Amino acid sequence: MSMYVNVAILKETHPHERRVALVPSVAAKLIKLGGRVHMQSHAADAIRLTDADFKDVVFIDDRDALLREADVVLAVQPPALDVVNAMKEGAILMSFIYAEKEPALVRRLLERKITCFAMERVPRISRAQAMDALSSQSALAGYYAVQLGATHLARILPKITTAAGAIGPAKVLVIGLGVAGLEAIATAHRLGAVVEGYDVRPETREQAQSLGAKFVETGIDARGEGGYARALNPQEATKVAAALTAHIQQSDLIITTAAIPGRPSPKLISSEQVAGMKAGAVIVDLSAEGGGNCEDTRPGETTRIGRITIVAPLNVPSLLAEDASELYAKNQYNLLALMMKDNVIAIDWKDEVLAKTALTHDGRLTDAETTPATKAA
Repeated sequence: MSMYVNVAILKETHPHERRVALVPSVAAKLIKLGGRVHMQSHAADAIRLTDADFKDVVFIDDRDALLREADVVLAVQPPALDVVNAMKEGAILMSFIYAEKEPALVRRLLERKITCFAMERVPRISRAQAMDALSSQSALAGYYAVQLGATHLARILPKITTAAGAIGPAKVLVIGLGVAGLEAIATAHRLGAVVEGYDVRPETREQAQSLGAKFVETGIDARGEGGYARALNPQEATKVAAALTAHIQQSDLIITTAAIPGRPSPKLISSEQVAGMKAGAVIVDLSAEGGGNCEDTRPGETTRIGRITIVAPLNVPSLLAEDASELYAKNQYNLLALMMKDNVIAIDWKDEVLAKTALTHDGRLTDAETTPATKAA
């Protein structure tokens, strides 16, 4: 038996994906853990890193040759089916998967007896924070949303006093106060805007206030499971909309972040509300991947609706690929460190983090609720 673990890192092939699952500083840590690290040639080109920047890493051009020997395969996006076909039976795959959208991929993982750890499934418990890739990537997206909004506004965020008089500050409203929303509040506040925050979970009030925002009260509590919000019933939705409309229509910049991994994004801003917004106002919709929080959002596009601009970028963390790759690589390293001991892989299925993050193992789904799509198949 070999005294090290063969770890392979794929070059991402999805359009607009600039991230990579390993950076040089984390490669050194992986090697210390007992990994023999192999990467697909030019895997980090998109973040301006050459193969030579990675010390003690073997680069391989032929992807299938890379995969054949790999005990562990690391990637960002869900891999193509032929990647899974080329992996050895029983190997480990770590990447984002979003099983609900990838039934064919999940079936192939089961057929090849791949043990798959899906990064979006990392449980949101304090012990797993260092492995929580959804949170690390969302923090970057929240920061970037404010920058993006600022470049589309024809006005400035802070108050500035000139000899001709004072202008500003702009009013920013952040809807959805998860990791991305809170980072957006902090960034807008640092840039001198007057910031308001809203979420259907009232426990986010203190967090918003601690970052310098005023919390918008609607009187509705919609706390759901696992730190996410539950869906509102029609009466609640009407009440929330009425309370929010005044705030929406006074804002210069609105950032919406309400996303449910693998499911459609809830619609939070109606076409009627957009029609009543200030001329020149901008909405940055961070949940475009799931169809967007705004009825008028066109995912992946910047749209003019009357005198309003709606910016709906896809894969925002990839726009900050250098930092996003570093954080993601650290998330994966911390997860791998739970199962790599003395140069061998030993998975403790009693470990809540490993048990909940695993999607497939030994030809079986790890929990029956994972994805109806695969059960039907």
